[in-house]
Amino acid sequence: MSTVLITGATSGLGRHVAFELVRSGQRVLAHGRDADRTERLVAELRAEGEAEGFVADLASLGQVRELASHVAGEHPELDVLINNAGIGFGAPDAPRELSADGHELRLAVNYLAPVVLTRALLPVLRANAPARIVNVGSAGQEPLDFDDPELLRGYDGRTAYWRSKFALAAHTFTLAEELDGTGVSVNVLHPATYMDTGMVREGGITPWNTVAEGAPGVLALATQDMGTGGYYDGTTRARAHEGTYDPETRRRLSAVTDQLLRI
Repeated sequence: MSTVLITGATSGLGRHVAFELVRSGQRVLAHGRDADRTERLVAELRAEGEAEGFVADLASLGQVRELASHVAGEHPELDVLINNAGIGFGAPDAPRELSADGHELRLAVNYLAPVVLTRALLPVLRANAPARIVNVGSAGQEPLDFDDPELLRGYDGRTAYWRSKFALAAHTFTLAEELDGTGVSVNVLHPATYMDTGMVREGGITPWNTVAEGAPGVLALATQDMGTGGYYDGTTRARAHEGTYDPETRRRLSAVTDQLLRI
C-alpha cells in the first residue's frame, strides 16, 4: 500500500483520481481548500478504503508549509505526492488577481504552491524511496517573461495560466535532475484537453473530455515506474514546450522562483 497525498481532491480530476486510488488499496490523503467539502469527501472515501483529509488554501504559502508539516508529521510513510490542484483561465476578461502573499494568483497556485509543498515534503519522500511526484500540468504552455514574471503588464488569464504551466514543466525537469539517484521520480503530464471541470466551464469553454478520460495518466505515474523527468500527454510520453528543456531558461526560472519565495 502506498500513501498518496493529492491536492485539489474535492472536485474534478482530483476527486476522480482519489476514488480510483482508494479503491485500488492505496491510503489517500485528500487535500481541499474548504473544510466541509473535504470532510464530506473523506467520509465517502472511507466507505471504499483508507483516507484522511487535510485543509489548506494553496493561495497562501504559509498554509502550504503548514499542510506539508501536518502531512509529514502524521504520515511519515508518505511515498506519493500528486500536485493536482490548480486554477484555470478565470472568467473571460477577469482582472488580475493576487494571492494572500501578493503574487499573481495563477502563478502562486499553479506553480509556487507545488514548488513549496514538494520542497517541504522531499525529506519524507526521499526516506520512503522509491517514491513518486506527479505534477499535473497542461499542454498549454507559454514561456515566462523573466522581466515581468508576475504579469504586471498586459494581464490576460490565459497567458497567466499558460506561463504557470510552462514554469511547472521546466521546474519538473530541473527537479528530476536534482533527484537523480535518490529513488524519487518526478514527472509532469497533460491529463486531457478541456476536461469537464469547474475551471474549464468558468473560462466559458465547452468541455471536450471527461475527468475519467484524464485520470489514467495521473494514475499511471502515481502507481507505476515510468521513469523520471518526463512529460506525458495522458499515458503517452511526449514533449513539453521546447523552452522548458533549455538550461538557461531553467536556470533563470530557478533564480526567479527563489527570489519570489524569498529564499
